[in-house]
Amino acid sequence: MLTHRRKPVCLSLVSTDLPIWSVVETAATLYQKDQQRFHLLLTEPAIAQSESTDSETTEDTHNTTPQSRLLWLEITPYRIVMTMQGNGRFSYRHLWERGMYGISRYWLQTETIDGPGQIRLRNYTRHLELIGTPFPERVRLEYELWSETLQLGRYILNIEIHH
Repeated sequence: MLTHRRKPVCLSLVSTDLPIWSVVETAATLYQKDQQRFHLLLTEPAIAQSESTDSETTEDTHNTTPQSRLLWLEITPYRIVMTMQGNGRFSYRHLWERGMYGISRYWLQTETIDGPGQIRLRNYTRHLELIGTPFPERVRLEYELWSETLQLGRYILNIEIHH
């Protein structure tokens, strides 16, 4: 059973204990894989990125190039996987499962021979809620991000799928 629908989406990420807040409003494609399993595919609007074109000049010469990123979410009532790819320098993958520790991986593309670097963190899913039938209308995820024994904040990821 594979059905899909194009929908407007609002994705927000906020930290409850750090000054972090981000909102993305865009169109997304919602794929129904089976009765309670969905894939949500969205393109984050382009972000202008500054890059120096010549490091040896004394002037501040910058080239602004819009960079769009592809977000892919696999959603069930008990588990969410979110992957971001597409800008060539940075990507990540999060795995959240209700009441469990999951993995958050970040890949940094460098221009050295060493290749891409990877940062691996743990996350703990405090709350996962999927609202709406037969298609999800809202997803709310509350989690903590950890590096070894150091907590890196508490976060709320909220996704509203407008019908």
